[in-house]
Amino acid sequence: MKQFKYIDDVEEWLRPMDYQGFWVAVAPYNLALENRGHCDRDIASGASDEATVLSVQKSLAVLELTKRHKLKVRIPTPWLKLVETH
Repeated sequence: MKQFKYIDDVEEWLRPMDYQGFWVAVAPYNLALENRGHCDRDIASGASDEATVLSVQKSLAVLELTKRHKLKVRIPTPWLKLVETH
């Protein structure tokens, strides 16, 4: 299983996943997400599209992993440019 240090790490990990890959990748984490069968039925019935379901499930996964591992947002490193004046 992947280890996360920041919320950003979870988001970056999930970002490239497609619908099928998402369910495989998150299975070992035992997240309290909507049941995949329910999501599949919503997509099949036209109640929702796959992209929307995937986006919502990814958001819920980020929230749960953030809470579980007490993750924080990565603070960006400030880039300073020293300019010499004459």
